[in-house]
Amino acid sequence: MTRKHKLLLLPGDGIGPEVMDEVRRVIDWMGRQRAVGFEIADGMIGGAAIDAEGTPLSDETVARAKESDAVLLGAVGGPKWDTLAFDMRPERGLLRIRKDLNLFANLRPAVVFTALTEASTLKAEVVRGLDILFVRELTGGIYFGKPSAIEVLADGTRRGVNTLVYTTPEIRRVARVAFELARMRAGRVCSVDKANVLETSVLWREEVQNLHDADYADIELSHMYVDNCAMQLIRNPKQFDVILTDNMFGDILSDEASMLTGSLGMLPSACLGAADTAGRRLAVYEPVHGSAPDIAGQGLANPLAALLTFAMALRYSFDMIADAELIETACRDILDEGLRTADIMEAGRTQVSTAEMGEAVLRALDRLAT
Repeated sequence: MTRKHKLLLLPGDGIGPEVMDEVRRVIDWMGRQRAVGFEIADGMIGGAAIDAEGTPLSDETVARAKESDAVLLGAVGGPKWDTLAFDMRPERGLLRIRKDLNLFANLRPAVVFTALTEASTLKAEVVRGLDILFVRELTGGIYFGKPSAIEVLADGTRRGVNTLVYTTPEIRRVARVAFELARMRAGRVCSVDKANVLETSVLWREEVQNLHDADYADIELSHMYVDNCAMQLIRNPKQFDVILTDNMFGDILSDEASMLTGSLGMLPSACLGAADTAGRRLAVYEPVHGSAPDIAGQGLANPLAALLTFAMALRYSFDMIADAELIETACRDILDEGLRTADIMEAGRTQVSTAEMGEAVLRALDRLAT
C-alpha cells in the first residue's frame, strides 16, 4: 500500500454529517477493495464549531486543513444560528477556510444524468446531455474587497458599501485554471463579465484575452455579458463547455445552472489553491446542496452529491482518475436502476433513504470492481 492520503473531514451542520457518513463508507470500501489508504482526521466548521468551540472555524482547524492533502466538507448553516452577529454566523467559517487556504478557483460541474433528464424543469431536449463546468474566482471581487461597511450618514440615514476589485494576477491565475481544464474537455471557454458597465470587468476581459492569446490560442475563447449568460443558460445551455467568471457572477450563475440538472442534491464542487513546486495544492471539496435543516436527521438526504464530491477529490487532488470514474459510474448505474431519494423521486421509481442509497452505491462498486 502506498503512502496514506491525508483527508480532513468537516461534516458541519444539517444533513452534512449524514451524507459524510456515506462518504466514509466508500473510503472504507476503497481501502478494502482498491488498496488505497486514507489517513482520516475529523474537525468542525459552521454551527457545529460555534456550539463546541465558540467560533465558526478555529485556528486549529485551519492549521489541520493546511496540513491535509484535501478537505471534505459537508454543509454549514441553519436557523439555529441566524440571530448571531454577522461575523459569527456559520457561513463565515466557509469564507474563512477559502480565504486562509487561498482557494481561488471554484469548480462547479452542472451535469444532467440521463436517468434524471425528466427531473429538470426545462424541456428534456434542452438539457439532455448537458455538461458544463463553471470556474469561479473565489477569493477576490466584491465579497472580499475593502472598504465594506454599513455606515450612518450625517443626516441619520445609512449607507452600505462593498468594493469590487480585481488585479491582473487574480484574474490570470483563475483564467489559467479554466483554460487548462478546457484542454481536457471540449476546448471552449466562455468568459462572463459586465464589461459594458464595470471597469473591473473591462480589466477582467482584457486580461483573460491577453492570457489566451499568449498561452492558450488552441482554446476557443468567447466573452459574454452576465445578463445574457443568465438568459442563455435557460435558452440554450448546451452551447457552453467551460464558463469562467468572477466571484459574485459565478455564485449566481452556477446556482442557476444547478437547477437545470433537476436537483442540488446531485451536484459536487471543488475549491482549489495554487499548485506548489511538487504539484500539491490545497483543496476543499463540498457538495452544493447546503445544510437542508428541514430534512436533517430524517434519512431523506441525497448522498450522491457528497459521493461525487469525493470523486472530484480523487481526480483533482490525488490524480486517481480511474477511481473517480468508478464512483461516478456507480452513481450513474443506480440511478439507471430507478433508485431515488426524495429530492429526485419520480413516479414509477423506488424511493430509498440516505443509507440505502449509500448501500446501493457500494453494491454497484462491488460489481464494477470485479
